[in-house]
Amino acid sequence: MGWLSAFIHLLTGRAVNTNNFPISYVHTAMKNRSSTIVLVCCIVAIMLLQVSGSRAKDVAPAAKDSTYPPTLLKPKSYLALGDSYTIGQSIDSQGRYPAQAASLLLARGISIPVIHYIAVTGWTTLNLQNAIAAENLTDTFDMVTLLIGVNDQYQGVDTGTYTIRFTQLLQTSVTFARGNKSHVVVISIPDYGVTQFGDGNAAISAQIDEFNAINKRVTDAAGIAYLNLTTLSRAAATDNTLLASDGLHYSPKEYLLWADTLAPMMYNALK
Repeated sequence: MGWLSAFIHLLTGRAVNTNNFPISYVHTAMKNRSSTIVLVCCIVAIMLLQVSGSRAKDVAPAAKDSTYPPTLLKPKSYLALGDSYTIGQSIDSQGRYPAQAASLLLARGISIPVIHYIAVTGWTTLNLQNAIAAENLTDTFDMVTLLIGVNDQYQGVDTGTYTIRFTQLLQTSVTFARGNKSHVVVISIPDYGVTQFGDGNAAISAQIDEFNAINKRVTDAAGIAYLNLTTLSRAAATDNTLLASDGLHYSPKEYLLWADTLAPMMYNALK
């Protein structure tokens, strides 16, 4: 006997088949019980059936948003390795490309509450290696980006040495990413030859291309994502608003262009 049959039996003293309820039951029950009791039972039973039906509708799964997650995911960690371009020389910290990328990711449901920077203006690959060793960092991260090499070029480090040190730093980046290569992005060296400081020196641009050819070759061989931002950096040749006040480094406006390109790559890795 179902719960509805049991309920009506309790009130009326009669067993009923609720599949035919309430019409057939009313005619039968009225012969033996007062019309008031029958009427009350009918009304209560109909109300219960309506409630039961409405509850069944409520449990239907809601449609999911296929564009962005409806709520924030678990907070992610991010390590940004580099030099003046990573630390955002001559601009506010929120204008840095890692910070702007994190802001874009937040709008897509991924939270990066703190960015860990190991980056200082003027650093070469050797400086970055020494700084990592000195920090003795034991943490690992959900995301790691690496942009290094402009000061190797500027200080005349030979390409063979740069190749060795960059390869080692890339391996270190993968280690920081818990061995997950898909959570590492290498960023190309910007071309400061087109800036006010570089004064359109074509030789600088050619050397930047040479160093970028090295870091791209090493990155591709390791099966790691490579983001070429050098072309974007060269837009500063005709647009001074893309440069910081020092005429050498980049403005938040330029770094936003970088972040717009980097954030989707990070999203695909972290989602």
